Amino acid sequence: MRKINEECGIIGIFGQKKQNVAQMTYYGLHALQHRGQEGCGIAVNDDGVYKLHKNTGLVTEVFDVRTLESLGEGNIAVGHARYGTAGSKGAVNCQPIVVNHVKGNLCVALNGTLVNYAELRSELELEGAMFHTTSDAEIIAYVITRERIKSKSIEEAVNRAMGLLEGAFSLVIATSTKVLAVRDKFGFRPLCYGVTDDGTYIVASETCALDVLGAKFIADVTPGEIVLFNKQGVQNIKDNCGKVQECPCVFEYVYFARPDSVVDGSSVHEARKRAGRFLAMEHKVEADVVIGCPDSGIDGAIGYAEQSGIPYGLGFLKNKYIGRTFIQPEQGMREKAVRMKLNVIKETVAGKRVVLIDDSIVRGTTSVYVVKLLREAGAKEVHMRVTSPKFIGACYYGTDIDSPDKLIANKHTTEEIAEIIGVDSLGFLSIDSVKKIPSNYACHNYCISCFTAEYPTKKPDLQGKSKFESKITKNV
Repeated sequence: MRKINEECGIIGIFGQKKQNVAQMTYYGLHALQHRGQEGCGIAVNDDGVYKLHKNTGLVTEVFDVRTLESLGEGNIAVGHARYGTAGSKGAVNCQPIVVNHVKGNLCVALNGTLVNYAELRSELELEGAMFHTTSDAEIIAYVITRERIKSKSIEEAVNRAMGLLEGAFSLVIATSTKVLAVRDKFGFRPLCYGVTDDGTYIVASETCALDVLGAKFIADVTPGEIVLFNKQGVQNIKDNCGKVQECPCVFEYVYFARPDSVVDGSSVHEARKRAGRFLAMEHKVEADVVIGCPDSGIDGAIGYAEQSGIPYGLGFLKNKYIGRTFIQPEQGMREKAVRMKLNVIKETVAGKRVVLIDDSIVRGTTSVYVVKLLREAGAKEVHMRVTSPKFIGACYYGTDIDSPDKLIANKHTTEEIAEIIGVDSLGFLSIDSVKKIPSNYACHNYCISCFTAEYPTKKPDLQGKSKFESKITKNV
């Protein structure tokens, strides 16, 4: 039922002694599965040598007991859960990326997208670099390796490389003795770290992964910061902080992050409830029940109900046993696929005026099916309210919406969209309100480029990147 796909979830582990870090990483990736369901991988450092396993599929499909045991024990591990953008799917682009060079080894996992990918790739190829993937992570690994050869330490190399990388990148980087957590200067994608009772440090995209591993949250990696973990403890390097106006992605709160996570100090669950309350104030309607479209619309529905006084009801049951690897049906079978994933609780909606809360409308196709299910279940009226503004701009910072061409709000007015998806009324959250849904909104200038089509960086050369992707596809 997901309509926009986030690039990745990443995790890194640094322990003071050897332990089953592969299993720890597995549990952490499972908590981050919502961020990437196309492929995953785990790399474990054992006495200076990285053992790596990665493939397409969910975490539970790629790893079993035997596979995890084959990775052995160690004190350092890096994990990645991936969703691939169009043209770059398949096992070839799964992460982490492991590179061996004259000064040692390097393991990289990335959440984000470089806007200067094409320029960097061309430059590196002219210098003799040979690429096996179209992953932005491989570009980053090569840039860091090149700087490492000229630097005294990995942290110095990463610090220098950050001045060459443009765009969104939250990174876990590991050598045979160190783990680094890195966040781009804008802070587009989240990254945090914590520590367990035995002194093992965990870096993860979201706090929900720390919770699963029993780690106590320490801090978010601030935009531009490098956090170094080694035998001596933790070192914070902030040479690249404060160089630009930070702008974390507000859509993390609207949709991407798990509701039990806390991102940059703000509860995702509370942010979504707040969005629902704002919606109730901006788009009032007379109705009998408020329901949420699973999963990210539920919190907004609760907030809308609290503010409006209209009772909240459980409108849908979601089948949680159908993952992304479920066989995609032909065009004529798509409606049945939706029914397999989502079923209406008729007693909640039959004969009633229903307020349906969802997080976004991107292409509109899913909304058509959902509204049809409600009508067939006997809903008297369906009033749709969306906890984000109209999605009109491409996102170049870590999602698969890299073109505005298929966005329904680019071609139709609100009234036209309402008619297309079959609702009695439709209301979107205002841009002013979406910026206020995180509890600490006054501290941040959030990225809302997907709602405004105005960007804090230059736009990427998508044609240039497609050229490299075509090259890799032919070779595969």
